[in-house]
Amino acid sequence: MTSASTRPAGLSPEWEPGGPPLSERGWRITLVVLHVAFAVLLALAVGNVLALDAGDSRAVVLTALGAWGLAYLLMGGPALLSRDVRRRTGYLAVMVAAVAVIAWHEPSLLFLMFLAYSQVWFLVERAGEGVPWTFVLAAAATVGPLVDWTRGEEPLWGPGSTLVGLAFSLAMGIWVHRVLEQSDQRAALILELESTRAELAALHHQQGMVAERERLAREVHDTLAQGYTSIVVLAQTAAAVLPGDPAAAAERLAVIEEVARENLAEARAMVAAFAPVALDSATLVEALQRLAERFGRETGVVTRVDTAALGGVGPALSRAEEIVLLRGAQEALANVRRHASASAVVLRVSRVGSGDDAQVSVHVEDDGVGFDPAVSVGVGLAGLRDRAQEVGGDVDVRSVPGEGTRVTVRVPVR
Repeated sequence: MTSASTRPAGLSPEWEPGGPPLSERGWRITLVVLHVAFAVLLALAVGNVLALDAGDSRAVVLTALGAWGLAYLLMGGPALLSRDVRRRTGYLAVMVAAVAVIAWHEPSLLFLMFLAYSQVWFLVERAGEGVPWTFVLAAAATVGPLVDWTRGEEPLWGPGSTLVGLAFSLAMGIWVHRVLEQSDQRAALILELESTRAELAALHHQQGMVAERERLAREVHDTLAQGYTSIVVLAQTAAAVLPGDPAAAAERLAVIEEVARENLAEARAMVAAFAPVALDSATLVEALQRLAERFGRETGVVTRVDTAALGGVGPALSRAEEIVLLRGAQEALANVRRHASASAVVLRVSRVGSGDDAQVSVHVEDDGVGFDPAVSVGVGLAGLRDRAQEVGGDVDVRSVPGEGTRVTVRVPVR
């Protein structure tokens, strides 16, 4: 049994879908069964009346059966497909009246109570509405046989069977409606969970977009922006020395071409979401050595790479950890170029600890003017810290005005 509030979507435009216990096809099949059952039982009742020698009551009973059938056709059947309260109430009232007439004049037709009880629970929307109608229907079916019993014209089992049917109808109807209510509650919970999941998916998507923008911003800052800065500085230097030292200007132009080519490769790699070009066909140490060599050529600052603390063994790092260390060295050297006014830079690669505590670090130390880290925090260093934290590492900046700067980037060895 079902109710209007649990009918499949499409059958009732007012119904709020909430996971009906029957599919639309299943509900339509159920309606066909209900219509056929009503027609068959009503036809049997008419046949019984015509076969019995009911005398004057025959016309009354046939009229009651006809009114019941017409009410079902005009109100009861359509009410099964809609939530029209007036149709439902009108049909139930006619059915109760017809049952009362039938029970009074021809109690042998009370097998129709099976049909009447079922229709009550199929039509009502709530158990609280079905219970009163069931009692009214049972009363209508009991009064006639009960009066006949008091006259000795009807055995007691007649009214008794009607009351037993009432008990079964109440128990079944209340149980089914409770099951349907629980089904609606579960369906509502599922809809709420799906809505929450959709909201979480949208939030994760938004967070992913923000994270991707931040990643691209760091990549542009650490690669393209620094490369273009080098090109600008080298171009200015080349223009300055060109009149008096063509050879030095040619050297600067060669470095400009080299930096431009590397920037172009970095841009292509960024579009393709690849690792830094410097790590494509080289180890981390080799990439750092090339970085230091080019930095020395661009700036004229004495730059050397110290790998003694590695003990001759290359660090076993993931590509993500290697990228963090390389970007850390690039950021530190870019700051040396822009701010330090240094004459020498040392880039050290070391490995400390063992087991789960093992770390690989890159130190970039200069003898420049230094600064106060508590006062001056650049965007590049903030982005570098974010990079390091993503792989479980950290960044340490130590500097004193007039005494140089040391930037250390550490990552764990997995």
